[in-house]
Amino acid sequence: MEEVIVEEYNPNWSHEFEEEKIKIIKALSDLQVVIEHIGSTSIQGLGSKPIIDIMAGVSSLELIDETCIRNLYDIGYEYVNKPEFPERLFFRRGQWRAGTHHLHVYKYQEKNWNDNILFREFLKKNPEIKNEYYTLKKKLAEQFKHDRVGYTDGKADFIKGIINRANTDKELRTFVEGCKDN
Repeated sequence: MEEVIVEEYNPNWSHEFEEEKIKIIKALSDLQVVIEHIGSTSIQGLGSKPIIDIMAGVSSLELIDETCIRNLYDIGYEYVNKPEFPERLFFRRGQWRAGTHHLHVYKYQEKNWNDNILFREFLKKNPEIKNEYYTLKKKLAEQFKHDRVGYTDGKADFIKGIINRANTDKELRTFVEGCKDN
C-alpha cells in the first residue's frame, strides 16, 4: 500500500538532481533541452516526499519521439501517458506509486514552465511562506497517509495562490524573463 511520507530536507537531493540532469541531457542529446530542479526537493530547507522532480524544457513536445522515449527508458525513466495533461509529458523512475524521480517535459518558456520556476523561486525568497507550505504538507501527509492523490489535491489551492502571488512580484517575473535568455 502506498504511503505518503514527508521527510526533513535532505541536502543530497540537489546532488541526485545534478546526476540525473547529466543522464537526461545525454539521453536527449539530439535536442536542445533546458533542465531545472523543481518541486520541494529543489528548495533548501524544505521537507518533502523524497521524490526528485525534474523539469525538461523543449521547443516542442512533438520532438519527444520514440527514440527519446527509448533513450529515457534506458536510463530508468518510464513514459507514463497522461492524456489529461496535454501540456506535459511525464516520465517516472521507480515503481508505480513509488517513484524516486519524476521527469516533467514542458514546452520551454510556456506558462507551466514559468509557473514551476515562479513557485520555486517564491518559496526560496519567502522563508515564512516556505515554512507555511511545509506545515501544510506535514498535515496533509497525516490526513492522507495512504492517498497520494488526496495529498496532492490538498496542496493545489496553496500552490495556485503562491503562483498568483509570484506573478505579481516584479523581481521574480524579471528573474523568469532572464531565464528565457539562457
